[in-house]
Amino acid sequence: MHPILLEFGILKIFTYGLLVATGFFVGIVLAARQGQKEGLDSARILDLCFYLLIASILGGRLLYVIVEYRYFVSNPLEMLKFWKGGLVYYGGLMAAVATGWYFMRKFDLPFWKTADVLAPSIAIGQAIGRWGCFFAGCCYGVRTDAPWAITFTNLDSLAPLNVPLHPTQIYLSLNALVIFFVLLWVQKKKRFDGQVLLTYGILYSIGRFIIEFYRGDDRGYAVPEMLSTSQFIGIFIFGLSMVLWARRKRTEAAKAS
Repeated sequence: MHPILLEFGILKIFTYGLLVATGFFVGIVLAARQGQKEGLDSARILDLCFYLLIASILGGRLLYVIVEYRYFVSNPLEMLKFWKGGLVYYGGLMAAVATGWYFMRKFDLPFWKTADVLAPSIAIGQAIGRWGCFFAGCCYGVRTDAPWAITFTNLDSLAPLNVPLHPTQIYLSLNALVIFFVLLWVQKKKRFDGQVLLTYGILYSIGRFIIEFYRGDDRGYAVPEMLSTSQFIGIFIFGLSMVLWARRKRTEAAKAS
């Protein structure tokens, strides 16, 4: 589509970087507002979001480099150019969870309650950021004759040119947007702290698992020609979310009795 939004001489503003940054900004603002409603310190929520932002970028880029190591061995400097596209979401998620756990303890923020505040922000950030993938041409789909197929023609695009493809970036964006609205509803009805985050983990892993079958880009296989790296991680996250859901529900039931 349009990988480069604006160009001033040697200065280029990449659409991917701008939309991912917009997603982060919207998510952070939403988290700060929701945190205030939940009685959490907004300043500490903002500080936490800063560290989560850094961790998610580094983790997402690291997993992308690992998956695409053959390319980066020959082009090592390209590892640093994350603004052009190339972040694996689950890598960013795992790094963010570990970082969040550490800083929530440091800032004396209750983990599950804070995680519930952050979950909708993650979803809306993804819904916006995935359009960056679309414009950059990364995370593209397999060839299709579907009437909604997308054909990339820009020479700077990361997708194959002049081939009708499944717009998997848009599928991922819509998946995240639906999850966002579900999480807002769960947030109002939740029966235990952690329910919003775990709902996100369950729904996202299911949606991502299905959409992965329509992906055409090389993203590595955990099980050769069967399960991609993201599908394998998604199965783990789904199972973990279900186990934690049962444990959190039992804990709250025990407290109530």
